[in-house]
Amino acid sequence: MVLKINLLDSHKHIRLSFYCGEKSLDNYIHKQASQDVKKRVSTVFVLTDDPQMNVLAYYTLSAYTVNVTALEESFAKQLPRYPVLPATLLGRLAVDNDHKGKRLGELLLIDALKKSLDTAIQVASLAVIAEALDERALSFYIKYGFRQFNQEPMKLYLPMKSIEELCQNLGI
Repeated sequence: MVLKINLLDSHKHIRLSFYCGEKSLDNYIHKQASQDVKKRVSTVFVLTDDPQMNVLAYYTLSAYTVNVTALEESFAKQLPRYPVLPATLLGRLAVDNDHKGKRLGELLLIDALKKSLDTAIQVASLAVIAEALDERALSFYIKYGFRQFNQEPMKLYLPMKSIEELCQNLGI
């Protein structure tokens, strides 16, 4: 098994066999992902077992803005007094049911965080934002240090400083 994470190539990657059990995530990779990439709405990264081209898991990244008042006060008080600030949206993260329990979600999350940190050097971003679809997803993100938004507990953020420390601890 040689796992590789690459940008989605709709001509090369096999998406129709992907099934994670969450209809919105399945439909996205089957029907919408290539259009979002083409229109530059989001960047889609897929995990495959090279040389097989079946999508085992995927995630999306895009630019985002966050209202500073929605953030934890201890974090927000360190930020400039602009009404909205730049962030990176981890819009979707899903693992095919046949590959659950193999820590592929963690692998993809770490990859997404590292890419977001690297990109923040060229395009400013104060945090990575994620929205949990259910309690299990919420627990997953909290386990990695994500904090909940003040008024929206299913919406979370992880400051770039925390991502930088995580990457240093992992040696990446």
